Amino acid sequence: MAFVRLVVFGFLALSVIYLSVAVYSRSVRREKLEKAWAEENPASTDTSARDAFVAKGIADYNASYRPKLIALVYVVPTVIVAGIVYITNTN
Repeated sequence: MAFVRLVVFGFLALSVIYLSVAVYSRSVRREKLEKAWAEENPASTDTSARDAFVAKGIADYNASYRPKLIALVYVVPTVIVAGIVYITNTN
């Protein structure tokens, strides 16, 4: 029963961390895109063109490796805990 509790609460904790990192990473990318637009078009007030530029940048971001690498938040701690459990039980 303790193992099930560890898995459930571990998954919940890792999910919170994953969501936090994913939202933070996406917001940082969005800010960079908005700053890039402002630097390239300093006098532009066309918000629809800016929104299209940002939307395309976010779509490119979604196709990159960075969002997929954030999934390592689940993999790395799971492997470490599994390794610790294995080492502890074999000795």
